[in-house]
Amino acid sequence: MASLELASRERVVADMVATADGRAAVDGRSVALGHPEDRALLRELRAAADAILVGTGTLAAERYASLLDDEARKRRVAEGRPPHPLVVTISRRLDLPIAAAPIFSEADVPILAFTESDAGAPPVAADLEVVRLPAPLSLMAVLAALRARGVKGVLCEGGPSLLRRLIAEDLLDDLCLTVAPLLAAGGAPSILEGDVLPEVPRLHLRDVHRADDHLFLHYGLRP
Repeated sequence: MASLELASRERVVADMVATADGRAAVDGRSVALGHPEDRALLRELRAAADAILVGTGTLAAERYASLLDDEARKRRVAEGRPPHPLVVTISRRLDLPIAAAPIFSEADVPILAFTESDAGAPPVAADLEVVRLPAPLSLMAVLAALRARGVKGVLCEGGPSLLRRLIAEDLLDDLCLTVAPLLAAGGAPSILEGDVLPEVPRLHLRDVHRADDHLFLHYGLRP
């Protein structure tokens, strides 16, 4: 549904899932909202990306681990690419959810943590690199640093506050949204959280797919 090929700059694609009433989680996690086709799409987007951008809260809540299977890794290597995309997160104080997110224990996963802090990198099994940027830390600066490393395609997997920041800084190109046939209500977040956006962007519907009662919507943020 979404290509991660380079245009005039790195392509930034967000992949999100929500109930029909707009909730992005049930019982604190998004796993209950998905569908096998939705999970297959996410695997393909991950395999195509140079970097996966995800907030620390989402790393912890979704207990991130094993993002790519062996087949996807082998395919990336056959294409002349690293076996695993960079996992990129942002923490101003370098407060990383090491205990809650098993991905920090995966020795073959490269993780970049962007921060304003002077604290040292915590000891983890993953290939963790801390990148310090001047305050206030912006996503524009993060993407510029990734671009300098040759990153051409970025997949954002949330959470809602991080996605809002991408949109507020006019950095998002595509939104892949799965609408789950569920009604949740309650206080769970939506796919976007935070203050009203300074400008309300118009979405352009690129594609629609259906699997059982789930809908897969591909929106572009640029004409």
